[in-house]
Amino acid sequence: MSNLAKTPVTIITGFLGSGKTTLLHHLMKNAGDKKLAIIVNEFGTLGMDGEILKSCADENCPAENIVELSNGCICCTVADDFIPSMEAILKLDPAPDHILIETSGLALPKPLLMAFEWPDIRSKITVDGVIALADAEAVAAGRFAHNVEAVDVQRKADDSLDHESPLAEVFQDQIACADIVLLTKSDLVNEITLEKAKSVIADHSPRDIPVLSISEGVVDTRVMLGIGAAAENNLDARPSHHGGAHDHEHDDFESISIEIGEYKTIEDVVERVETLARSQKILRTKGYVAIEGKPMRLLVQAVGDRVRAQFDRPWGDTPRQSQLVVIAEHDDIHPDKIRAHFA
Repeated sequence: MSNLAKTPVTIITGFLGSGKTTLLHHLMKNAGDKKLAIIVNEFGTLGMDGEILKSCADENCPAENIVELSNGCICCTVADDFIPSMEAILKLDPAPDHILIETSGLALPKPLLMAFEWPDIRSKITVDGVIALADAEAVAAGRFAHNVEAVDVQRKADDSLDHESPLAEVFQDQIACADIVLLTKSDLVNEITLEKAKSVIADHSPRDIPVLSISEGVVDTRVMLGIGAAAENNLDARPSHHGGAHDHEHDDFESISIEIGEYKTIEDVVERVETLARSQKILRTKGYVAIEGKPMRLLVQAVGDRVRAQFDRPWGDTPRQSQLVVIAEHDDIHPDKIRAHFA
């Protein structure tokens, strides 16, 4: 079967908080007449990204076309979760014109690409392209590495030592596998920072690929969909630190879901999330919070101590239950301290 007869799949990968869900929302709203289906892979069990996308569902991408996988990283749960989900999507009526896959922030794209060799789906799909998102400011500052200051101290003491962290390896693998890199939140940095970020991307990419600067997930859909890379056919051009689907473990990271009470103001919530990140080395916080006297739920998303909060929709018939998912490296996450912080 030719690639033209296969359903194209776009893999959207990127580090924690790089803007994958924002990009997906934009693609959903600007896909023209394309019928879309989406697989969302979350780290944690709250299903926040899937919930955000389902609230934006429309005729071209109804809620039933959005599948959430929250049992683990997609590259490690291929047989149990990913393959059955792909098979179910391919049986949808009407069939989707294009499938979008949002990986978790910790997923390695190459083991996922290798899953497209699975006999039951290989004849039916083609990987149209791999899009890697990277936060421009974080990339320029080197914050994808684990404990950058400690690494710098050790490297100054002995240049022969290699102390690259799991976070750095994830970043490198995502860039190495990409067909396009999107530098997100570019409106928050100056041209010097953007150029530095582009230089970092070039250093980590084994191929000459486009690097685009975007803000708020806005990018021409015609550029994102229809790349025609057939990525499953050129795996050798996409090197990885972890070649096999089961080589990559996530014991370095842990997530917890906590319930918190109502807050009086948005500012109160933002301040708590900011101070939590600074005091307990939190990588990512996301969830919904009830604000006293407000009928709408507050969507909170944070990367480190950089917090975004906005009302997204009324609580309606759902309980006004404030919940947050907090992600950190294994040694830095202390559930009791986190709960006490929000008490």
